[in-house]
Amino acid sequence: MAQWLDAKITQRIDWNDHLFSLGFQCDDFPEYTPGQFTKVGIEQDGKIISRPYSLVSHPQDKSLEIMAVPVAEGVLSPKLHGVNVGDRLKIMAPATGFLVLHEVPDSRNIWLIATGTGVGPFLSILAGTEIWQRYEQVILVYAARHASDLAYGELIAKWQDEYPNQFHFVPIVSREKVNGALQGRIPALLSNGNIIEQAGQTLDAEQSQVMLCGNPQMIEEAMLVLKDMGLKKHLRRSPGQITQERYW
Repeated sequence: MAQWLDAKITQRIDWNDHLFSLGFQCDDFPEYTPGQFTKVGIEQDGKIISRPYSLVSHPQDKSLEIMAVPVAEGVLSPKLHGVNVGDRLKIMAPATGFLVLHEVPDSRNIWLIATGTGVGPFLSILAGTEIWQRYEQVILVYAARHASDLAYGELIAKWQDEYPNQFHFVPIVSREKVNGALQGRIPALLSNGNIIEQAGQTLDAEQSQVMLCGNPQMIEEAMLVLKDMGLKKHLRRSPGQITQERYW
């Protein structure tokens, strides 16, 4: 049964003036699966104002972690942007969600394609051992508007060092030219083959699984491109190659 638990903020990372991560301690939080999300809230006037956030952290970590962007008209995110280490939060237990590896079929390679904070569940998945054991090649495609919006660079670089022949990182920045990154939007860069060329890996129905997370428009347009490439949405009753989670 879902219930609210008390949590204490133990870490805050400001990637820039609008993108931040919060780490918090909640000793009673039950075991979760990498890729899942939960609700995070702030108690105000006897009510809990909450929104769902994916867990960036891995279950083996000592603390829970989320990443967020303050939305001007949002009821919670501006308040979260204002909290500091030592402040209290509410977190809903248990975590939930189906953007998890045990819902994804086996294949030769797996593509993790994200925009913005949609990279969060993929970071949790990459921190575990299952993905490296099940797939020969792992490709992370991470898109943002500006280079400063690409978070967790040191963590991604660590995986590049640990799995140099297995892990392939394709950063994308849409609003500026950045050395080493593609410029544009994911659907167009899938359609013209630039993402596949940059990764140096195959993307087809026979050898690939794709996980999509982030902006709903990106997901809708990427789905159309992937379907034109012969891939289809994965369902338990009808296995396919595309697993997705929208962020709003």
